Amino acid sequence: VQLQAFGGGLVQPGGSLRLSCAASGFTLDGYAIGWFRQAPGKEHEGISCITSNDRNTLYADSVKGRFTISRDKAKNTVYLQMNSLKPEDSAIYYCTTVCTLGNYPYGPWGQGTQVTVSS
Repeated sequence: VQLQAFGGGLVQPGGSLRLSCAASGFTLDGYAIGWFRQAPGKEHEGISCITSNDRNTLYADSVKGRFTISRDKAKNTVYLQMNSLKPEDSAIYYCTTVCTLGNYPYGPWGQGTQVTVSS
């Protein structure tokens, strides 16, 4: 199943964005959901995930304390709230049913959303 990420955009350093992860015809409830990003010239990197039972959330060191992952079962959506954004957060962001941190070169990847942090 390929999930779709939404909500990216252009934001100034220090700003915030909230990304959404959704899937048409597929229930996210009961699945671990991971957020990944790919900067130009780099591999996909797992940065956050929420476990299938929502009891645990994981964050890469690069985003810990700034990003928050959450799930809204009623809306069948998983969010990634991104605060205190930095230029190095600029990337295409994806969500999947894989929960892992660090480099993850495997696909397939669904629709991503571009995040650009620049003044």
